[in-house]
Amino acid sequence: MEKLDHLDRRILTLLQRDAGLSLEDLGDRVGLSRNAVWRRVKALEDRGVLRARVALLDAEKVGLGLTVFMLIRTDRHAPDWLERFAQATRDMPEILGAYRMTGDLDYLIRARVADVKAYDRLYRDLVGRVELHDVSASFVMEEIKDTTALPL
Repeated sequence: MEKLDHLDRRILTLLQRDAGLSLEDLGDRVGLSRNAVWRRVKALEDRGVLRARVALLDAEKVGLGLTVFMLIRTDRHAPDWLERFAQATRDMPEILGAYRMTGDLDYLIRARVADVKAYDRLYRDLVGRVELHDVSASFVMEEIKDTTALPL
């Protein structure tokens, strides 16, 4: 775990809300000069704490209005299968997150697609790339909270 002081935490909190803030605005909000903020941001980037600065899109406005969670069970756990599964999920842009789970479920996938037909294409593509024992899906009816901001 990285050591972060209160200024680093404040800078990261502000950047999570708006990565486009200028160094001047960021400095004004945390009480540091432009150069001091730049040094801190650069150090956070160099240490890998600040991994990227991205734009968040409105999924519906770009035609990806359906969020789906795919619940996956497998009877395969060999290293070559695990690598094929990991590579397949990394190669499919619809898949936003893939997680190895504890308990009854082996993997959980979060994906964004246009509609149920697009989900079916995603499903067929995934099972064509890697053998799966059981796949079920849950479609999101309402997003109550969806954030990328970590609680600092």
